[in-house]
Amino acid sequence: MTIIAARRYRAGTTEEAALALDGAPRTPMADGFDWIGLCEPSPAEMELVRTQFGLHPLAVEDALNPTQLPKIDVYGTLLFIVARTAELDVGDKIAYGQTALFLGPDYLVTVRFGSSRAHHPVRNRLEANGERLAEGGDYVAHAILDFIVDGFVPILERFEDAVQAMEERAIDSFPEPSTIRRIFRLRRQIRRFERLAGPMHEVCERLATTDLPNIDPAAHIWFRDVLDHVRRTLARMNGLKETLASIVETASLLEQHRQGEMTRQLAAWAAILAVPTAIAGIYGMNFEFMPELHWRFGYFAAIGLITAVCGGLWWRFRRIGWL
Repeated sequence: MTIIAARRYRAGTTEEAALALDGAPRTPMADGFDWIGLCEPSPAEMELVRTQFGLHPLAVEDALNPTQLPKIDVYGTLLFIVARTAELDVGDKIAYGQTALFLGPDYLVTVRFGSSRAHHPVRNRLEANGERLAEGGDYVAHAILDFIVDGFVPILERFEDAVQAMEERAIDSFPEPSTIRRIFRLRRQIRRFERLAGPMHEVCERLATTDLPNIDPAAHIWFRDVLDHVRRTLARMNGLKETLASIVETASLLEQHRQGEMTRQLAAWAAILAVPTAIAGIYGMNFEFMPELHWRFGYFAAIGLITAVCGGLWWRFRRIGWL
């Protein structure tokens, strides 16, 4: 059995919970609750837990499927919560996982798939605060959801640092192809992150505002705190998406402006060079009768004319900012 921890709590104090997976129904508790943490259990192991705690088969099926979106289901007196976890992997990649919570009247069963962030810090912090732990399994469920949502922060910080660096470089020059590819990879990852983490808003909103089994109305304030964290996370994700879009747009505008300047410069030099080309072309024709063809100062007059006209064009283009 992949049991990470099994605890029984009475009035805020902790004791080891003996989990006898012999198919016998569990005896309800009136003055405490059990918290069982499982990590990637097999279907056979989950069947033993289902028998022990009387879990609904559909909820167990969803808990064993690590591709669920965040949601809340109610099965009689059982509240079933699915949350998606995320953590940084190699480079900018995100490793996704799933945590399912079975919250009953006197028990909490957590099933974790695909996440290396164990719940030991949450458990240790709660067991050090007996007053909060005495509030029941709903407070523990809040602490786990808060722990999951707080795990999104390092991802956002990494992405924000990367996006800020790309934004600063885009102001100086048009992004290189490798940078453009990275921008689109980040946008794709952020969209997937939002698609998986976004439904957490609805989950936390229901927990914070709706009367649900095994959720004390006094605990709504704790879930509102988690809801606020989710809202800030979604706001930061929207900001990242807008910034990435603006990087490409701004870089394109700057590149268009740079190309426009180059086009104006080329046009100005082409206009200047057209003058000597035209004059030289005319006087290069082999006609016998041409004005000033045999004039002693014709060459110098042509050179002077070319210089004067080109100089005037250069001054004019310089004045209007084309050169």
